[in-house]
Order: sequence, then C-alpha cells, then structure tokens
Amino acid sequence: MAQNIKLIVYPVKDIEKAKAFYGKFLDVEPYVEGPYYVGYRVGDQEVGLDPNSKIGPIAYTDVKDIKSSLQTMVKVGAEVVQDVKEVGGGLLIAKVKDIDGNVVGLRQQSNE
Repeated sequence: MAQNIKLIVYPVKDIEKAKAFYGKFLDVEPYVEGPYYVGYRVGDQEVGLDPNSKIGPIAYTDVKDIKSSLQTMVKVGAEVVQDVKEVGGGLLIAKVKDIDGNVVGLRQQSNE
C-alpha cells in the first residue's frame, strides 16, 4: 500500500512561535504558510505544523487510491479518525488510529 512516508505533521499551540522554532531547526523558510497550516520542504521530506490538531505527530504515507487504502486499514483493525477529505489543490488525506491509539495518515496526490 505505502509508496513512501514524505510528510510528518506536528500539532502546535502557537503557530508563530512554532514557525520560529522549526525555521531554525530545519534551516529553511516555509514553502506555504497560513493560519491553518505551515509547510516546510527539506529535500523530498515535508514537515508541517498544524495549530488545529491535538494529536500527533502524524506520519503520512502516500497511496495511489486513498479510499481503497482506508478500507484496507479498517479491515485490519484501524479506527477512522478522519475520513477522506480534500485539503486543497486536489490533495486528499485521511487519518486512522491503530489498536494502540497511534494516529497515522494516508495522503493521495491529485496527479495520482
């Protein structure tokens, strides 16, 4: 199912303070910044900051068919935390919880 893990999203309480920290930690400027998400690219890895999340960090794996992948995860015991949702530009994400309560994400790019 997984093609790779190229995104990890951290929940943050103060987006401005988090931007200052992660900008220095990663030594790059954000490629996208808004009140709901800030994203950094480091090589082919993306690090995101989410001020609206209370869970995390969340690693996202890229999948070709997010709906099918979500169904497969449920069949092996995952609990859906967030159903498939478009978050902009055709990017689809979903979140599931494993049997120990850890949350992981699925991500489907619009060109797949």
